[in-house]
Amino acid sequence: HPDYLLPWQSSETAPDPDSPNGADTPAPTPGSHSDLRRLRTAYRMLRRTAALTALGYFVVFLLLSGYAKELLDRPLFGGLNLGLALGLCQLPVTLLAIRLYERTARRTVDPLAARLRRAGAAR
Repeated sequence: HPDYLLPWQSSETAPDPDSPNGADTPAPTPGSHSDLRRLRTAYRMLRRTAALTALGYFVVFLLLSGYAKELLDRPLFGGLNLGLALGLCQLPVTLLAIRLYERTARRTVDPLAARLRRAGAAR
């Protein structure tokens, strides 16, 4: 089912350039190396997305606190300044990264892993 594949991970058949009549080559069988490559790619994208979301926010916060102290000292309301507000936002951003990780895993990695498991059990 191609709805969980990324655009470059299409499982459709491709024309065979060596074939005299241009016939299509069959799609790879489940459990083939292309399935493992898809799973590895999907998992890599999953890790990068979650890590860049959480760690990226933290690095930006650290850089701002080190090099833009006057920006972070600006009061927002009451006793809350911009630096404190950005620091308090780290928890929601981390929770968002976790949610994004779970959602992406459910949509991309889990179906590919289940497909490989079924193919391995069928052998």
